[in-house]
Amino acid sequence: AVRNFTLNFTITNLQFTADLAMPNSKKFKSTEKVMYHYIDALLQKSSIGPYFTGCKVIGFRSGRNRDNTGVDAVCSYKSNVSLARFDREKVYRELSTMTNGVTTLGHYSLEKNSLYVNG
Repeated sequence: AVRNFTLNFTITNLQFTADLAMPNSKKFKSTEKVMYHYIDALLQKSSIGPYFTGCKVIGFRSGRNRDNTGVDAVCSYKSNVSLARFDREKVYRELSTMTNGVTTLGHYSLEKNSLYVNG
């Protein structure tokens, strides 16, 4: 069975603009591709990696100030007997470590307390 979890975080050095809110805009699509690259690379290296099947960015939103952009993604994994259960706290800790304490994602800076993993 394939199961989903949500992944949310805020980027502090990507200014939110109206075209990021429009899924058919060039800005949305190009930013979405970059997010796929970074998110997939992280999750492949995590404990969920062997079961991970991919993520879909479902939206970008304005952060607390317009200089920040929130990222919302739905990720999928194969649930089977070798994966006892999805441990969102473990995945959160791993992603936190891999992003230097929720501070960097590639060339993006992250808002320290913005990472959220919900199984």
